[in-house]
Amino acid sequence: MVHKHVPPGDDPLFDELLPPFTGRLNVNPIPKNRMPDNESTANDVYRIIHEELMLDGSSRLNMATFVSTWMEPEAERLMAETFDKNMIDKDEYPQTAEIERRCVNMVANLFNAPTEGGAVGVSTIGSSEAVMLAGLAMKWRWRARRASAALSTDRPNMVLGSNVQVVWEKFCRYWDVEPRYVPMENGRYVITAEDALARCDENTIGVIAILGTTYTGEFEPIEEIHDALVAYNEEHGFDIALHIDAASGGFVAPFLHPDLKWDFRLPQVKSINVSGHKYGLVYPGIGFVVWRSEEDLPEDLVFHVNYLGGDMPTFTLNFSRPGNQLVGQYYNFLRLGFDGYRRVMESLRDLAVFASSAIAEMGPFELVSDGTAIPVFAFKVKDGTDFTVFHISDRLRVKGWQVPAYTMPDNATDVAVLRVVVREGFSLDLAAALVEDIAAAVAYFEANPPVIVPTDPAFAH
Repeated sequence: MVHKHVPPGDDPLFDELLPPFTGRLNVNPIPKNRMPDNESTANDVYRIIHEELMLDGSSRLNMATFVSTWMEPEAERLMAETFDKNMIDKDEYPQTAEIERRCVNMVANLFNAPTEGGAVGVSTIGSSEAVMLAGLAMKWRWRARRASAALSTDRPNMVLGSNVQVVWEKFCRYWDVEPRYVPMENGRYVITAEDALARCDENTIGVIAILGTTYTGEFEPIEEIHDALVAYNEEHGFDIALHIDAASGGFVAPFLHPDLKWDFRLPQVKSINVSGHKYGLVYPGIGFVVWRSEEDLPEDLVFHVNYLGGDMPTFTLNFSRPGNQLVGQYYNFLRLGFDGYRRVMESLRDLAVFASSAIAEMGPFELVSDGTAIPVFAFKVKDGTDFTVFHISDRLRVKGWQVPAYTMPDNATDVAVLRVVVREGFSLDLAAALVEDIAAAVAYFEANPPVIVPTDPAFAH
Protein backbone atom coordinates (compact mmCIF):
# COMPACT_ATOMS: atom_id res chain seq x y z
CA MET A 1 0.00 0.00 0.00
CA VAL A 2 1.25 3.49 -0.81
CA HIS A 3 1.00 5.72 2.25
CA LYS A 4 0.66 9.49 2.12
CA HIS A 5 2.69 11.60 4.52
CA VAL A 6 0.52 13.12 7.24
CA PRO A 7 2.14 16.18 8.85
CA PRO A 8 1.69 16.61 12.62
CA GLY A 9 -1.44 18.55 13.55
CA ASP A 10 -3.04 20.01 16.63
CA ASP A 11 -5.84 17.49 17.23
CA PRO A 12 -4.78 15.00 19.98
CA LEU A 13 -7.47 12.55 18.91
CA PHE A 14 -5.87 12.06 15.50
CA ASP A 15 -2.27 13.01 16.20
CA GLU A 16 -1.52 11.10 19.40
CA LEU A 17 -1.69 7.58 20.78
CA LEU A 18 -3.54 7.69 24.08
CA PRO A 19 -2.35 4.60 25.93
CA PRO A 20 -4.90 2.31 27.60
CA PHE A 21 -4.60 1.75 31.35
CA THR A 22 -3.17 5.29 31.59
CA GLY A 23 -3.62 5.27 35.33
CA ARG A 24 -1.44 2.13 35.54
CA LEU A 25 1.14 3.00 32.88
CA ASN A 26 3.43 5.94 33.50
CA VAL A 27 3.19 7.10 29.89
CA ASN A 28 2.24 10.45 28.42
CA PRO A 29 0.43 10.59 25.07
CA ILE A 30 2.72 9.50 22.25
CA PRO A 31 2.67 11.13 18.78
CA LYS A 32 1.34 8.94 15.97
CA ASN A 33 2.99 10.45 12.93
CA ARG A 34 6.41 11.55 14.17
CA MET A 35 9.08 9.97 16.35
CA PRO A 36 8.55 10.68 20.06
CA ASP A 37 10.98 13.04 21.74
CA ASN A 38 11.78 10.62 24.54
CA GLU A 39 12.04 6.88 25.06
CA SER A 40 9.54 4.71 26.92
CA THR A 41 9.92 1.42 28.74
CA ALA A 42 9.79 -1.79 26.75
CA ASN A 43 6.77 -3.03 28.69
CA ASP A 44 4.80 0.16 28.18
CA VAL A 45 5.41 0.21 24.44
CA TYR A 46 4.53 -3.48 24.19
CA ARG A 47 1.22 -2.87 25.95
CA ILE A 48 0.36 0.12 23.74
CA ILE A 49 1.02 -1.73 20.49
CA HIS A 50 -0.50 -4.99 21.73
CA GLU A 51 -3.76 -3.30 22.62
CA GLU A 52 -3.92 -1.33 19.37
CA LEU A 53 -3.47 -4.50 17.31
CA MET A 54 -6.65 -5.88 18.89
CA LEU A 55 -8.46 -3.76 16.29
CA ASP A 56 -7.25 -6.13 13.58
CA GLY A 57 -9.54 -8.99 12.68
CA SER A 58 -8.72 -12.54 13.72
CA SER A 59 -6.40 -14.11 11.15
CA ARG A 60 -7.87 -17.55 11.82
CA LEU A 61 -11.35 -16.28 10.89
CA ASN A 62 -10.05 -14.54 7.78
CA MET A 63 -11.37 -16.73 4.99
CA ALA A 64 -10.04 -14.29 2.39
CA THR A 65 -6.32 -14.88 2.81
CA PHE A 66 -4.41 -17.73 1.22
CA VAL A 67 -1.42 -17.31 3.55
CA SER A 68 -0.84 -19.61 6.51
CA THR A 69 -2.17 -18.47 9.85
CA TRP A 70 -1.06 -21.41 12.03
CA MET A 71 2.17 -23.31 12.57
CA GLU A 72 3.36 -25.73 15.21
CA PRO A 73 5.10 -24.24 18.29
CA GLU A 74 8.35 -26.02 17.44
CA ALA A 75 8.36 -24.34 14.01
CA GLU A 76 7.62 -20.97 15.59
CA ARG A 77 10.52 -21.45 18.00
CA LEU A 78 12.93 -22.31 15.18
CA MET A 79 11.77 -19.30 13.21
CA ALA A 80 12.19 -17.00 16.23
CA GLU A 81 15.73 -18.30 16.65
CA THR A 82 16.64 -17.36 13.07
CA PHE A 83 15.08 -13.89 12.71
CA ASP A 84 18.55 -12.37 12.86
CA LYS A 85 20.10 -14.35 10.02
CA ASN A 86 20.34 -12.49 6.74
CA MET A 87 20.09 -15.38 4.34
CA ILE A 88 21.72 -13.47 1.49
CA ASP A 89 24.98 -13.67 3.45
CA LYS A 90 25.77 -17.25 2.51
CA ASP A 91 29.41 -17.01 3.58
CA GLU A 92 28.49 -16.14 7.17
CA TYR A 93 25.46 -18.45 7.33
CA PRO A 94 26.49 -21.46 5.26
CA GLN A 95 24.02 -23.83 6.90
CA THR A 96 21.08 -21.57 6.14
CA ALA A 97 22.34 -21.50 2.54
CA GLU A 98 22.51 -25.29 2.56
CA ILE A 99 18.93 -25.47 3.87
CA GLU A 100 17.85 -23.20 1.00
CA ARG A 101 19.60 -25.52 -1.48
CA ARG A 102 17.83 -28.54 0.01
CA CYS A 103 14.42 -26.82 -0.08
CA VAL A 104 14.87 -25.80 -3.72
CA ASN A 105 15.80 -29.39 -4.59
CA MET A 106 12.79 -30.76 -2.72
CA VAL A 107 10.49 -28.38 -4.61
CA ALA A 108 12.12 -29.27 -7.95
CA ASN A 109 11.68 -32.98 -7.22
CA LEU A 110 8.07 -32.42 -6.19
CA PHE A 111 7.46 -30.75 -9.56
CA ASN A 112 9.09 -33.64 -11.46
CA ALA A 113 12.11 -31.67 -12.68
CA PRO A 114 14.17 -33.66 -15.21
CA THR A 115 16.89 -35.75 -13.56
CA GLU A 116 19.18 -34.67 -16.38
CA GLY A 117 19.30 -31.11 -17.66
CA GLY A 118 20.29 -29.16 -14.59
CA ALA A 119 17.09 -27.69 -13.17
CA VAL A 120 17.82 -24.57 -11.11
CA GLY A 121 15.81 -22.52 -8.67
CA VAL A 122 15.83 -19.92 -5.92
CA SER A 123 13.82 -19.11 -2.84
CA THR A 124 11.99 -15.79 -2.78
CA ILE A 125 9.99 -13.55 -0.47
CA GLY A 126 6.85 -15.06 -2.01
CA SER A 127 5.30 -15.69 -5.39
CA SER A 128 5.29 -11.97 -6.17
CA GLU A 129 9.08 -11.93 -6.33
CA ALA A 130 9.12 -15.38 -7.95
CA VAL A 131 6.80 -14.16 -10.72
CA MET A 132 9.03 -11.15 -11.40
CA LEU A 133 12.10 -13.39 -11.70
CA ALA A 134 10.35 -15.92 -13.95
CA GLY A 135 9.01 -13.14 -16.17
CA LEU A 136 12.45 -11.55 -16.48
CA ALA A 137 13.97 -14.87 -17.49
CA MET A 138 11.32 -15.33 -20.19
CA LYS A 139 11.87 -11.82 -21.50
CA TRP A 140 15.67 -12.21 -21.56
CA ARG A 141 15.47 -15.57 -23.41
CA TRP A 142 13.07 -14.11 -25.99
CA ARG A 143 15.26 -11.05 -26.46
CA ALA A 144 18.39 -13.17 -26.93
CA ARG A 145 16.68 -15.32 -29.58
CA ARG A 146 15.45 -12.26 -31.42
CA ALA A 147 18.80 -10.51 -31.26
CA SER A 148 20.66 -13.57 -32.56
CA ALA A 149 18.34 -13.58 -35.58
CA ALA A 150 18.83 -9.81 -36.08
CA LEU A 151 15.14 -9.20 -35.34
CA SER A 152 13.53 -6.37 -33.39
CA THR A 153 13.27 -6.72 -29.61
CA ASP A 154 11.03 -3.68 -29.16
CA ARG A 155 7.60 -5.10 -28.49
CA PRO A 156 7.55 -8.13 -26.15
CA ASN A 157 4.14 -9.40 -25.05
CA MET A 158 2.81 -11.99 -22.65
CA VAL A 159 -0.42 -13.99 -22.92
CA LEU A 160 -2.35 -14.47 -19.70
CA GLY A 161 -5.91 -14.55 -18.41
CA SER A 162 -7.72 -11.57 -16.94
CA ASN A 163 -8.04 -13.82 -13.87
CA VAL A 164 -4.33 -13.54 -13.00
CA GLN A 165 -3.15 -12.24 -9.65
CA VAL A 166 -2.26 -8.55 -9.78
CA VAL A 167 1.49 -9.27 -9.59
CA TRP A 168 1.41 -10.32 -13.26
CA GLU A 169 -0.10 -6.96 -14.17
CA LYS A 170 2.68 -5.33 -12.17
CA PHE A 171 5.33 -7.34 -14.00
CA CYS A 172 4.03 -6.29 -17.40
CA ARG A 173 3.85 -2.63 -16.41
CA TYR A 174 7.17 -2.47 -14.54
CA TRP A 175 9.17 -4.37 -17.19
CA ASP A 176 7.52 -2.92 -20.30
CA VAL A 177 5.80 -6.07 -21.55
CA GLU A 178 2.46 -5.85 -23.34
CA PRO A 179 -0.13 -7.96 -21.51
CA ARG A 180 -2.52 -9.79 -23.82
CA TYR A 181 -5.40 -10.82 -21.63
CA VAL A 182 -7.76 -13.70 -22.32
CA PRO A 183 -11.10 -12.42 -20.99
CA MET A 184 -13.37 -14.52 -18.83
CA GLU A 185 -17.06 -15.08 -19.49
CA ASN A 186 -20.06 -16.02 -17.43
CA GLY A 187 -19.59 -19.66 -16.48
CA ARG A 188 -15.92 -19.84 -17.56
CA TYR A 189 -13.33 -18.32 -15.25
CA VAL A 190 -10.17 -19.93 -16.66
CA ILE A 191 -8.38 -19.50 -19.99
CA THR A 192 -8.63 -21.94 -22.88
CA ALA A 193 -5.92 -23.13 -25.24
CA GLU A 194 -7.74 -21.69 -28.25
CA ASP A 195 -8.11 -18.22 -26.72
CA ALA A 196 -4.50 -18.18 -25.51
CA LEU A 197 -2.95 -19.17 -28.84
CA ALA A 198 -5.08 -16.64 -30.70
CA ARG A 199 -3.08 -13.95 -28.89
CA CYS A 200 0.40 -15.39 -29.52
CA ASP A 201 2.86 -14.15 -32.13
CA GLU A 202 6.61 -13.81 -32.71
CA ASN A 203 6.88 -11.28 -29.86
CA THR A 204 5.25 -13.48 -27.21
CA ILE A 205 7.74 -14.18 -24.42
CA GLY A 206 5.48 -16.67 -22.65
CA VAL A 207 2.02 -17.99 -21.89
CA ILE A 208 0.92 -18.05 -18.24
CA ALA A 209 -1.33 -20.84 -16.94
CA ILE A 210 -2.61 -20.94 -13.37
CA LEU A 211 -2.77 -23.95 -11.08
CA GLY A 212 -5.44 -22.70 -8.67
CA THR A 213 -6.84 -19.30 -9.60
CA THR A 214 -7.21 -16.55 -7.02
CA TYR A 215 -10.83 -15.94 -8.00
CA THR A 216 -12.22 -19.48 -7.73
CA GLY A 217 -9.40 -21.91 -6.91
CA GLU A 218 -9.88 -23.75 -10.23
CA PHE A 219 -7.11 -25.35 -12.28
CA GLU A 220 -6.65 -24.08 -15.81
CA PRO A 221 -6.41 -26.81 -18.52
CA ILE A 222 -2.61 -26.81 -18.44
CA GLU A 223 -1.91 -29.99 -20.39
CA GLU A 224 -4.29 -28.92 -23.13
CA ILE A 225 -2.68 -25.46 -23.31
CA HIS A 226 0.77 -27.07 -23.33
CA ASP A 227 0.01 -29.46 -26.22
CA ALA A 228 -1.53 -26.69 -28.29
CA LEU A 229 1.46 -24.42 -27.62
CA VAL A 230 3.93 -27.13 -28.63
CA ALA A 231 2.08 -27.57 -31.93
CA TYR A 232 1.96 -23.80 -32.43
CA ASN A 233 5.71 -23.46 -31.82
CA GLU A 234 6.48 -26.27 -34.27
CA GLU A 235 4.28 -24.71 -36.93
CA HIS A 236 5.77 -21.23 -36.64
CA GLY A 237 9.35 -22.01 -35.60
CA PHE A 238 8.93 -20.26 -32.24
CA ASP A 239 9.96 -21.32 -28.73
CA ILE A 240 7.29 -19.60 -26.63
CA ALA A 241 7.64 -20.70 -23.02
CA LEU A 242 4.85 -21.97 -20.81
CA HIS A 243 5.10 -20.74 -17.23
CA ILE A 244 2.94 -22.25 -14.48
CA ASP A 245 1.74 -19.95 -11.73
CA ALA A 246 1.37 -22.60 -9.03
CA ALA A 247 1.32 -20.11 -6.16
CA SER A 248 -1.79 -21.69 -4.67
CA GLY A 249 -1.84 -25.18 -6.17
CA GLY A 250 1.82 -26.18 -6.28
CA PHE A 251 1.76 -27.64 -2.78
CA VAL A 252 -1.68 -29.19 -3.29
CA ALA A 253 -1.79 -30.89 -6.70
CA PRO A 254 1.16 -33.27 -6.11
CA PHE A 255 -0.66 -34.71 -3.09
CA LEU A 256 -4.33 -34.61 -4.15
CA HIS A 257 -3.96 -35.00 -7.92
CA PRO A 258 -0.70 -36.91 -8.52
CA ASP A 259 -1.71 -38.03 -12.02
CA LEU A 260 -2.54 -34.52 -13.22
CA LYS A 261 0.11 -33.37 -15.70
CA TRP A 262 0.84 -29.70 -15.12
CA ASP A 263 4.51 -29.55 -14.14
CA PHE A 264 7.91 -30.41 -15.70
CA ARG A 265 6.47 -33.64 -17.06
CA LEU A 266 5.28 -31.33 -19.84
CA PRO A 267 8.41 -30.41 -21.84
CA GLN A 268 7.42 -26.85 -22.79
CA VAL A 269 6.92 -25.91 -19.13
CA LYS A 270 10.04 -23.82 -18.60
CA SER A 271 9.42 -22.44 -15.10
CA ILE A 272 7.11 -22.77 -12.12
CA ASN A 273 6.51 -20.52 -9.12
CA VAL A 274 4.95 -21.57 -5.83
CA SER A 275 4.18 -19.92 -2.50
CA GLY A 276 5.48 -21.68 0.58
CA HIS A 277 3.39 -19.35 2.73
CA LYS A 278 0.19 -20.66 1.19
CA TYR A 279 -0.27 -24.42 1.11
CA GLY A 280 3.42 -24.90 1.89
CA LEU A 281 2.02 -24.18 5.38
CA VAL A 282 4.55 -21.49 6.40
CA TYR A 283 3.93 -17.99 7.75
CA PRO A 284 4.52 -15.25 5.14
CA GLY A 285 6.62 -14.71 3.22
CA ILE A 286 8.41 -17.53 1.40
CA GLY A 287 8.20 -18.74 -2.18
CA PHE A 288 10.19 -20.53 -4.84
CA VAL A 289 10.74 -20.37 -8.57
CA VAL A 290 12.27 -23.30 -10.44
CA TRP A 291 13.47 -23.44 -14.06
CA ARG A 292 13.59 -26.61 -16.13
CA SER A 293 17.28 -26.13 -17.02
CA GLU A 294 20.13 -23.67 -16.60
CA GLU A 295 19.60 -22.38 -20.12
CA ASP A 296 16.11 -21.24 -19.12
CA LEU A 297 17.69 -18.86 -16.59
CA PRO A 298 19.96 -16.52 -18.58
CA GLU A 299 23.38 -16.15 -16.98
CA ASP A 300 23.43 -12.37 -17.37
CA LEU A 301 20.53 -12.12 -14.91
CA VAL A 302 22.68 -13.70 -12.18
CA PHE A 303 24.91 -11.31 -10.22
CA HIS A 304 28.09 -12.28 -8.42
CA VAL A 305 29.03 -10.33 -5.30
CA ASN A 306 31.99 -10.75 -2.97
CA TYR A 307 31.64 -7.95 -0.44
CA LEU A 308 30.10 -10.21 2.20
CA GLY A 309 33.00 -12.64 1.87
CA GLY A 310 33.34 -15.26 -0.88
CA ASP A 311 31.68 -15.33 -4.28
CA MET A 312 27.89 -15.36 -4.09
CA PRO A 313 25.77 -15.76 -7.22
CA THR A 314 22.41 -14.11 -6.61
CA PHE A 315 19.21 -13.67 -8.60
CA THR A 316 16.75 -11.80 -6.42
CA LEU A 317 14.89 -8.51 -6.36
CA ASN A 318 15.42 -8.27 -2.61
CA PHE A 319 18.88 -8.40 -1.10
CA SER A 320 18.56 -8.60 2.68
CA ARG A 321 15.90 -10.91 4.07
CA PRO A 322 15.64 -13.11 7.16
CA GLY A 323 16.29 -16.82 6.88
CA ASN A 324 13.55 -17.77 9.31
CA GLN A 325 10.78 -18.37 6.77
CA LEU A 326 13.07 -20.71 4.86
CA VAL A 327 13.85 -22.54 8.10
CA GLY A 328 10.10 -22.82 8.71
CA GLN A 329 9.65 -24.34 5.25
CA TYR A 330 12.44 -26.84 5.86
CA TYR A 331 10.84 -27.76 9.19
CA ASN A 332 7.55 -28.57 7.45
CA PHE A 333 9.26 -30.62 4.74
CA LEU A 334 11.04 -32.75 7.35
CA ARG A 335 8.16 -32.81 9.81
CA LEU A 336 5.42 -33.86 7.38
CA GLY A 337 7.11 -35.58 4.47
CA PHE A 338 5.09 -36.50 1.42
CA ASP A 339 2.54 -38.56 3.33
CA GLY A 340 2.05 -35.85 5.96
CA TYR A 341 1.38 -33.19 3.34
CA ARG A 342 -1.02 -35.56 1.59
CA ARG A 343 -3.01 -36.11 4.78
CA VAL A 344 -3.15 -32.37 5.53
CA MET A 345 -4.36 -31.56 2.02
CA GLU A 346 -6.94 -34.34 2.09
CA SER A 347 -8.27 -33.03 5.39
CA LEU A 348 -8.48 -29.45 4.11
CA ARG A 349 -10.18 -30.60 0.91
CA ASP A 350 -12.74 -32.59 2.91
CA LEU A 351 -13.49 -29.53 5.05
CA ALA A 352 -13.89 -27.38 1.94
CA VAL A 353 -16.23 -29.89 0.30
CA PHE A 354 -18.24 -30.25 3.53
CA ALA A 355 -18.74 -26.48 3.77
CA SER A 356 -19.40 -25.90 0.07
CA SER A 357 -21.93 -28.75 -0.08
CA ALA A 358 -23.80 -27.43 2.95
CA ILE A 359 -23.91 -23.93 1.47
CA ALA A 360 -25.17 -25.25 -1.87
CA GLU A 361 -28.00 -27.04 -0.08
CA MET A 362 -29.27 -23.83 1.56
CA GLY A 363 -31.17 -22.79 -1.55
CA PRO A 364 -30.14 -19.21 -2.40
CA PHE A 365 -26.60 -20.07 -3.46
CA GLU A 366 -24.95 -21.65 -6.48
CA LEU A 367 -21.41 -23.03 -6.37
CA VAL A 368 -18.86 -21.68 -8.83
CA SER A 369 -16.20 -24.06 -7.50
CA ASP A 370 -16.49 -26.72 -4.80
CA GLY A 371 -13.02 -27.05 -3.23
CA THR A 372 -11.97 -30.30 -4.91
CA ALA A 373 -9.09 -28.76 -6.92
CA ILE A 374 -7.53 -26.88 -4.03
CA PRO A 375 -9.28 -26.28 -0.68
CA VAL A 376 -10.92 -23.10 -1.97
CA PHE A 377 -14.49 -22.64 -3.11
CA ALA A 378 -16.58 -19.79 -4.45
CA PHE A 379 -20.33 -19.32 -4.64
CA LYS A 380 -22.84 -16.77 -5.86
CA VAL A 381 -26.48 -15.97 -5.15
CA LYS A 382 -29.05 -17.24 -7.59
CA ASP A 383 -30.92 -14.87 -9.85
CA GLY A 384 -33.95 -13.32 -8.23
CA THR A 385 -32.52 -13.43 -4.70
CA ASP A 386 -33.42 -10.41 -2.56
CA PHE A 387 -29.87 -9.95 -1.24
CA THR A 388 -26.37 -9.94 -2.71
CA VAL A 389 -23.09 -11.59 -1.82
CA PHE A 390 -21.98 -8.19 -0.51
CA HIS A 391 -24.80 -8.21 2.02
CA ILE A 392 -23.79 -11.70 3.18
CA SER A 393 -20.13 -10.69 3.48
CA ASP A 394 -21.05 -7.61 5.51
CA ARG A 395 -23.39 -9.59 7.78
CA LEU A 396 -20.73 -12.25 8.48
CA ARG A 397 -18.40 -9.57 9.82
CA VAL A 398 -20.81 -9.17 12.72
CA LYS A 399 -19.70 -12.66 13.83
CA GLY A 400 -16.02 -11.94 13.15
CA TRP A 401 -15.78 -13.75 9.80
CA GLN A 402 -13.99 -12.13 6.89
CA VAL A 403 -15.39 -13.71 3.74
CA PRO A 404 -14.57 -11.61 0.66
CA ALA A 405 -17.20 -10.67 -1.89
CA TYR A 406 -16.05 -9.42 -5.28
CA THR A 407 -16.91 -9.30 -8.94
CA MET A 408 -15.26 -11.60 -11.48
CA PRO A 409 -12.70 -10.36 -14.06
CA ASP A 410 -13.29 -8.56 -17.36
CA ASN A 411 -16.19 -9.84 -19.48
CA ALA A 412 -17.70 -11.50 -16.41
CA THR A 413 -17.98 -8.50 -14.07
CA ASP A 414 -21.74 -8.99 -13.83
CA VAL A 415 -21.01 -12.06 -11.67
CA ALA A 416 -20.21 -11.50 -8.00
CA VAL A 417 -19.09 -14.26 -5.65
CA LEU A 418 -18.05 -15.06 -2.11
CA ARG A 419 -14.84 -17.07 -1.71
CA VAL A 420 -13.72 -19.25 1.19
CA VAL A 421 -10.07 -20.35 1.59
CA VAL A 422 -9.72 -23.36 3.91
CA ARG A 423 -6.31 -23.45 5.62
CA GLU A 424 -4.61 -25.55 8.26
CA GLY A 425 -5.98 -24.54 11.65
CA PHE A 426 -9.53 -24.38 10.28
CA SER A 427 -11.35 -27.16 12.10
CA LEU A 428 -14.59 -29.03 11.43
CA ASP A 429 -16.16 -27.09 14.31
CA LEU A 430 -15.18 -23.79 12.69
CA ALA A 431 -16.45 -25.00 9.32
CA ALA A 432 -19.79 -25.91 10.90
CA ALA A 433 -19.91 -22.54 12.66
CA LEU A 434 -19.27 -20.72 9.37
CA VAL A 435 -22.07 -22.66 7.67
CA GLU A 436 -24.43 -21.87 10.56
CA ASP A 437 -23.57 -18.17 10.43
CA ILE A 438 -24.14 -18.05 6.67
CA ALA A 439 -27.51 -19.72 7.20
CA ALA A 440 -28.30 -17.17 9.91
CA ALA A 441 -27.36 -14.34 7.53
CA VAL A 442 -29.70 -15.78 4.90
CA ALA A 443 -32.53 -16.00 7.44
CA TYR A 444 -31.89 -12.43 8.52
CA PHE A 445 -32.10 -11.03 5.00
CA GLU A 446 -35.13 -13.15 4.13
CA ALA A 447 -36.87 -11.59 7.12
CA ASN A 448 -35.41 -8.14 6.49
CA PRO A 449 -34.91 -7.71 2.73
CA PRO A 450 -32.20 -5.12 2.15
CA VAL A 451 -32.59 -2.14 -0.11
CA ILE A 452 -30.62 -2.64 -3.33
CA VAL A 453 -29.13 0.63 -4.52
CA PRO A 454 -28.95 0.47 -8.33
CA THR A 455 -26.38 3.27 -8.52
CA ASP A 456 -23.97 1.46 -6.23
CA PRO A 457 -21.95 -0.93 -8.44
CA ALA A 458 -20.98 -3.07 -5.46
CA PHE A 459 -24.61 -3.84 -4.68
CA ALA A 460 -25.85 -4.05 -8.23
CA HIS A 461 -24.74 -7.65 -8.74
